Amino acid sequence: MTQHVINAGAREVGTKGALNELRRNGGIPAIIYNRHGKTTALSLDAKEFQKSLEGVSESTIVKLNVGSESFDCLVKDRQIDWLHGKILHVDFFEVEKGVAMRAKVPVHLIGIPVGVRNGGILENPVHEIEVECMPKDMPEKFELDISGLEANHSIHVRDVAHADAVKLLSAADQVVVLVKFAKAEAEPEAAAAPAAAAAAPAAAAAAPATPAAK
Repeated sequence: MTQHVINAGAREVGTKGALNELRRNGGIPAIIYNRHGKTTALSLDAKEFQKSLEGVSESTIVKLNVGSESFDCLVKDRQIDWLHGKILHVDFFEVEKGVAMRAKVPVHLIGIPVGVRNGGILENPVHEIEVECMPKDMPEKFELDISGLEANHSIHVRDVAHADAVKLLSAADQVVVLVKFAKAEAEPEAAAAPAAAAAAPAAAAAAPATPAAK
């Protein structure tokens, strides 16, 4: 497993003006918090942090270097300015060894289902599965090989392979991925034809009779 490392600097808890100045100078204000309520204010280099995020999900444990100290953390939240594509603030959660943790693990689909090749439609309603385990056992992702999935078949949370040390918290009956059978668009038109044919005699019978010519 690749070790993701993020470098940071310590900072004083500042005013809104000080935070904006940090951002203008290419930095990102951040904070580490833990389950005991302790917080540590940090500053990140925006460019370096963006590069460090490659391959990092909510369940990825990263090594956060702050001066001579280092912390094992999860990237729990990012405040983003979507208009300008900039990260405004980052929250890290410190992971403690020997203490179970919860996180949402992304689901990665592999392959093209047989059902799709035969005209079915792939649906993927669940993209993450919540789990609980020790930090050392936390999976970065769940990979599902869906190449054998046929039309009108599905994979549920209970079907996802995982280590015994990992407890799945998401509802077992949640559908992660399924292939729906795609009915031919011509079928409704074909069904309408017999109905129209059956309606014709009925309409004729309901019409008033035309008097015979004398």
